[in-house]
Amino acid sequence: MCSRAQIAAGLEIADWTLALGVPPLLTIFDTANKNVAFATGRAEEQDVATNEVGAGVVSPQSSLLRWPLDYVQPVDLLNDAVTSASRKASLSVRDLLIRSFLAGGLLAYATSLVFIVLSQNVAPIVGAILFPVGFVILVLLGLELATGNFALLPMGWAAGEVSLGKMARNLGWVYLGNLAGSLFYGVLFYLAVTNCGTTGSGAVGELMRTAAQKKTLGYMALGLRGWETAFIKGVLCNWMVTLGAVLAMASRSTIGKVVAMWLPIMTFFALGYEHSIVNMFLIPTGKLFGAQVSLGQWWIWNQIPVTLGNIVSGAALTGLALYVTNAAKKSTTLEIPLGSVEPARVVVGQAAEAD
Repeated sequence: MCSRAQIAAGLEIADWTLALGVPPLLTIFDTANKNVAFATGRAEEQDVATNEVGAGVVSPQSSLLRWPLDYVQPVDLLNDAVTSASRKASLSVRDLLIRSFLAGGLLAYATSLVFIVLSQNVAPIVGAILFPVGFVILVLLGLELATGNFALLPMGWAAGEVSLGKMARNLGWVYLGNLAGSLFYGVLFYLAVTNCGTTGSGAVGELMRTAAQKKTLGYMALGLRGWETAFIKGVLCNWMVTLGAVLAMASRSTIGKVVAMWLPIMTFFALGYEHSIVNMFLIPTGKLFGAQVSLGQWWIWNQIPVTLGNIVSGAALTGLALYVTNAAKKSTTLEIPLGSVEPARVVVGQAAEAD
């Protein structure tokens, strides 16, 4: 809690910023935790509608506004992402396989949920709204998903925290574990829907069979243009998916993480783009339900081009792009001790001379 003298010092500093052409707003940081901060200014001068984060609360004991900041700034988010990449790269093979196996299974769970819902003749957007549950669960549990790592590991590499060898090691084992988990759940899902093969699959099986053929034979019918289309849809898909993986670090609260992840994941699914890990479940399970798709057709016309597209967008459009634009800039925040006004005058004076 700030004393009246400290608050007065803060207001005086805010007045000095007017002479420098800076809006009368002072951000006060908790030196013990840089993620805890509040913006303060004169109530009559602060425009609530244009403040970037939070909702203002007027203190009954003063005319100051306090703004809680749950939002993580992009520069800090980048640091968290690099730390996460370094931690992922150091995991043992056992942990990589376990976490990626579970992630593949959970994403397959969400995909099967979508098809169960769509089989009841509802609008496709309903499935898109529901699909992010799998992604949210696996991210909150700290599991390993190759498509998300396609952005995070390149960030760590660009920062010098992850070597190319460790990046390839992580992506290779995680991709394999995602495949195993997806296939495992796919077999169980087929047995559950067909009562261990004793009954028909109904509308769910028909939908999955059709989807599997569309994602393979549909592209094959177009030849090279079909392969290119699968690649482009893979690029567009993982641009959103990797944003979801990064935005999971844009909030310190669980509900904030959930909402931030939900938006881009719902977007890619609603647009019908291609996700390599989702297809590890959908196409083989569609084959179990009767889709006339060979192993070669699955990999040549879908899995390979989609995976390459996922890698390109994850690494280039999210991982490296966000690293370059944020790592190249220095923080312009001035941290001013509130216990003393004199040091603040010196800092502001130096800033004015620099301008």
